[in-house]
This record gives sequence, structure tokens and C-alpha cells, in this order.
Amino acid sequence: MEISIFEFDEDVDKLTAGLRTAAEQGFARYWRPQVFGMDTLTAFAVAARAVPDIRVGTAVVPTYPRHPMMLAQQALTVQSAIGDRLDLGIGLCHKPVVEGCWGIPFERPVAHLRDYLSVLVPLLVDRKASHSGEMVTGRGEITPPPAAAPPVLVAALGPQMLRLTGRMADGTITWMTGPKTLAELTVPTINDAAEAAGRPAPQVVAAFPVCVTDDPDAARALAARDYAVYGTLPSYRAMLDREGLDGPEGIALIGSAGEVGDRIRALADVGVTCFGGGAFGNSDELAATRDLLVSLLAG
Repeated sequence: MEISIFEFDEDVDKLTAGLRTAAEQGFARYWRPQVFGMDTLTAFAVAARAVPDIRVGTAVVPTYPRHPMMLAQQALTVQSAIGDRLDLGIGLCHKPVVEGCWGIPFERPVAHLRDYLSVLVPLLVDRKASHSGEMVTGRGEITPPPAAAPPVLVAALGPQMLRLTGRMADGTITWMTGPKTLAELTVPTINDAAEAAGRPAPQVVAAFPVCVTDDPDAARALAARDYAVYGTLPSYRAMLDREGLDGPEGIALIGSAGEVGDRIRALADVGVTCFGGGAFGNSDELAATRDLLVSLLAG
């Protein structure tokens, strides 16, 4: 199982510094979410060009506000700029954001994703698409700079989305999804769907909040405060409920280096192919958490 970094960098300078440090420490991949701050793909085009020794991944770009033809052009442009080191993570986002912020109806999300991938993937691979779907239509050709098609990973959580992702994409990237759910739902569902479709075994990227600390109660209180919003979003709430957890603080990997390291290593046994460590805590805890993640690179 690969060990990677999952960070919420605030600006391009901090992202560049974070990439450089991660590459020097031996990490092969670095993930950044797309929320309401800087645009992650645009930032990667700048930062990863300056740091050539690490892959970068979006976790994840929302689909509803970006037509797949536009996203294909953007992703392939970034690929060309950084030498084919992009993993393109995409996701539906959440109904309160899609409808409340963007004014777009959050209707038939599974059909939306099916149509979206039916346009996006051919454009990435062949630079052309011809799909007239119920929710998304894409017809035409694009002429971005030469670049390899980036792997497409979907933030698939529920069974329908996982089956669709296994049939049409290269893997999934999860957040707020615990080891029991990964073992019983995520991994077998996406793997079975990919096998039935004759596709290679998919990537299963699992990102977790992580804090190595000698004060686990304080760290849990911090996680409960800082990650509280995830417990209110329906898709994440469903994952927490499957895990039998009251809130996001239950997902966070908190404890001594030995305790947290054992919990991370155990994820390989359930089929996770890449662990994304999102460190949180005070400066000493952040340093201890990064030291643990570096130590796990040795296996």
C-alpha cells in the first residue's frame, strides 16, 4: 500500500513548498482537495511544474459546475505542463453546495456521473466524444497540448456509485470512510464491478485525518470541531453511520505513533491501495504525524 500526503494548502507558494518537502521525504503522491479556496488544477500547473519528482492528485474536482469537455481540456493542459504526473479525482460534491451555492439541480446523481464519464473519458483518451445523455451531453473534439490521459478516480461512496466507477473509471478516492466500510462495501464492490467489466484492478485511495499525539482526548475534540461539517453532509453521514460512529472524530486516526501506524498498516489488509494522510493538530503533533508517515514509506 502506497503512503501519500493529503493537504489543504492555502496558496500556491505553500503548495509548492509542501510538494517539495514531500518529494524530498520520498512520498510518491500528493493530494489536494477542491473546496472554496484556490483552484487545485490551476495551482498544480504552477507548483508541480516547479517540483518534478512527485505525482499530484485532485481530491476532488466537483463535476456539476464544470462541463466534462472543459475539464478534459484543463486536465490535459495540466498534464502537459507537469509531465504526465496528474491523477484526476472527480466527484459529485453535495446537494447543499450544488443547489444552495451554484443553483444547479442535484438530480439523478448516478445518471449524471454515468453521462459525465461517458464524455470525459473519451475526451481524455481520444480527444473526442459523441454522447447525448439524459443529464450530460458532449459532442466534439478538443486539441490540448500533447499529454497522456490521466487516471480518473471518482469519490464513490455508495454501492451504485462504486459499481459505476468500477465499470468506467480507474478507481475511487474516499474521505470519512472507515475500515469496516472499506472492507465490507468499498473494496469488494468496486473490484467486482471492474472485474465484471474486464477492467484492471482499480485504485482504492483512502484519505483520513491523522494525529500522532500524547493527548488523544484533545485531538478528538479538535477533530470534532474542525471536521464537524462532514457529519452534516448526507453522503459522509451515511459512511459514518455504516461505521457506527457519532461524528467525524471517530474516523480520525488518533493516538501514539505505534497505535496510529498499526491502524494505517491494517488498511492494506482490506484492499486499500493508497493511504492519504491528512495531518492535523498543533505543531508538535503535525511534526510527529509526518515523521510517522515518512517511517511507513519503508514498509
